[in-house]
Amino acid sequence: MRTSATTETHQTLGIMPSAPWRVFGIKTEPGYRLQVTFMDGTTGWVDLSHWLFSSRIDGSVFEVLRDQDYFKLATVELGVITWPNGADLSPDALYDEIQLNGEWKPR
Repeated sequence: MRTSATTETHQTLGIMPSAPWRVFGIKTEPGYRLQVTFMDGTTGWVDLSHWLFSSRIDGSVFEVLRDQDYFKLATVELGVITWPNGADLSPDALYDEIQLNGEWKPR
């Protein structure tokens, strides 16, 4: 089972997105957390532990992430954290909050 990822080069164009807020790599951690590294070297944490179990995501594409084994399938595609079902996290929002606080916790 894959528990970390690095940015992939776009296969068709042979380019890699270089915006500083693009995700370079991730490591899944227990408790629905991700350690994130951005293209410019900024690192921090994404903590989805409370948000994933709120009623706000019931029936959404994120609900399946409650399964810890599925959560661990997170990868990086062209600088964005994604899961096989199409769920993804906006890297620019993560970057801004991690630069300020070292961690991003959705509300």
